[in-house]
Amino acid sequence: MSKGLRARQASGGDMEKERETLQAWKERVGQELDRVVAFWMEHSHDQEHGGFFTCLGREGRVYDDLKYVWLQGRQVWMYCRLYRTFQRFHHSQLLNAAKAGGEFLLRYARLAPPGKKCAFVLTRDGRPVKVQRTIFSECFYTMAMNELWRATGEVRYQTEAVEMMDQIVHWVREDASGLGRPQLQGAPTAEPMAVPMMLLNLVEQLGEADEELAGKYTELGDWCAQRILQHVQRDGQAVLENVSEDGKELSGCLGRQQNPGHALEAGWFLLRHCIRKGDPELRAHVVDKFLLLPFRSGWDPDHGGLFYFQDADDFCPTQLEWAMKLWWPHSEAMIAFLMGYSESGDPVLLRLFYQVAEYTFRQFRDPEYGEWFGYLSREGKVALSIKGGPFKGEWGTGRGRRGCASRLPPALTTCPPPPAGCFHVPRCLAMCEEMLGALLSRPAPTPTPVPTPARRGAE
Repeated sequence: MSKGLRARQASGGDMEKERETLQAWKERVGQELDRVVAFWMEHSHDQEHGGFFTCLGREGRVYDDLKYVWLQGRQVWMYCRLYRTFQRFHHSQLLNAAKAGGEFLLRYARLAPPGKKCAFVLTRDGRPVKVQRTIFSECFYTMAMNELWRATGEVRYQTEAVEMMDQIVHWVREDASGLGRPQLQGAPTAEPMAVPMMLLNLVEQLGEADEELAGKYTELGDWCAQRILQHVQRDGQAVLENVSEDGKELSGCLGRQQNPGHALEAGWFLLRHCIRKGDPELRAHVVDKFLLLPFRSGWDPDHGGLFYFQDADDFCPTQLEWAMKLWWPHSEAMIAFLMGYSESGDPVLLRLFYQVAEYTFRQFRDPEYGEWFGYLSREGKVALSIKGGPFKGEWGTGRGRRGCASRLPPALTTCPPPPAGCFHVPRCLAMCEEMLGALLSRPAPTPTPVPTPARRGAE
């Protein structure tokens, strides 16, 4: 047997082994998605007032009945997305819960209809408690309404989504005064990645299978992508969380702040944009700067997992939880690396998906009560046992309201803390299950024997 044939046969064996690994991960991810959804369906539904309880202890017990508009919108979106895209979740219990959550938002989320500003926190029965001078409650309201329209066909939900989207774009690109945060003379004008990221996500959401809206938001999507790309600084060697409005590095701890998980999430948002645009050159740039770069700097070499915050000049980060391992950065990393591999075929990205996924499943999932823990110590021990909460930690979240970010004056530049609920984990699992299924559905290349060249002179 020739060396070429043996090599090709070995390659065929490797490909078959790889498919077996992909299949095993698809099954593992799918089973975990079932467990996570079951947790929220059992413990979070408010049968009396509609909407969802999201402050849940380890066993699922409600420890606070306040309702966070972010989390209400996210759970409506998640339920509708699962209902639409997975046959096993296409059942009335899930859709009815989503509709009850959507109706709760329609009745209570907006502070003073017909005005569009939404509350941040509501009482269980819908009375406003707090308001954020940001766009993020409104963004998740928009996502929820658009998905409800897709799941039910009721046009009134889509009308709400489009009208709110128009208001958000107005606040971001024309006049933010309606959000209510004053401009202070001594405060820097800065742009965190969260704002163009969220808008790019909404462009993708509203434009899905909708040529009219996709066309309407084409320029906006390009603008968002360009604003995100401005966060690649220092000759391409760092992704910074905050930059000036004209794309320059800011001074102080605010300017040096890095959040590896957020950069990875931005990476897969940008990858979807590249896919839609058909731009392989931009895709390669995104993989290099928003996937590989933040992972290499952000992965803990001693204990594994992604650091929550870093300082670009290696000062100690000011956030108390900077070295902790949080659930959502690892969820976003799994999506990013699997999406990168799906589009490029680069085996390095697949290996990184396996590395992150193994750590994540080993450290975050709760095999006893279901769902995932949110906060781990640097060493990987559970620091908070709650499964859902208002922030899973507010202090210094960088996307938070304290620490350096509190100096930012405009409403748009106050980055949000990440509330915890039925979103990051099931979104990750659902997207990964879909991508793994798509990879497995591709025909496996068949090794072809290479004939041994005939010796010169042989007949």
